[in-house]
Order: sequence, then structure tokens, then C-alpha cells
Amino acid sequence: MNTPDLIHVEVVYAQPHNAELVRLQLPAGASAGDAVAASGLLEKYPELEIDGRNKLGIFSRPIKADAALRDRDRVEIYRPLIADPKAVRKKRADEGKAMKKGGGEGG
Repeated sequence: MNTPDLIHVEVVYAQPHNAELVRLQLPAGASAGDAVAASGLLEKYPELEIDGRNKLGIFSRPIKADAALRDRDRVEIYRPLIADPKAVRKKRADEGKAMKKGGGEGG
């Protein structure tokens, strides 16, 4: 049963080998930061730093911790990137320029 002053949300934190999903009921007007705090994930994973190392999103759309939630939103906690995608592409391109035609060993 859905009461008008409560919203149902999920908070998810994906790691390389597992994902945590917590379902919550929060008062209408709650923020993404409120949902993360209520989820218990900050206590379970002390490495999480909301709006610091870790960014938040709702269905893959970046948000700030003070963003208001709507019923059935899913708050996603993102891990920091290990490598800058632009730097990786540049390195691959530079390595490709050094290769011989065809990309294989010359014979």
C-alpha cells in the first residue's frame, strides 16, 4: 500500500564482484543523500565518500546528493574510474602509430 507522504526508492552500489541493493521507504521530499544515509551502505562500506570520491546518479543520470527523489527512483552510487578514458584512448592510438602496417610483427 502506497501512502502519499512516503516514497519507495532503491539505493544500489555495484562492486566488481557483487552489487548491493537496498529498498527503502522515505518521506516525500527526501534527497538522494538521505536515501544513501538511510540505506546503511555508508556504514557497511567506509570507503564511500558521497560527493567526494563517489558520485551519485538516478537511472544513469548524474545528480548531486541534495537532489529530491521521486517515488520509484533508483539512486546509484558510482565507483571512481581507475583510468582516465581519454588517456587510455590516447595511449592506444600512440601504440598503434608505432606498429607496422597491419598491426602484426614484420616478417
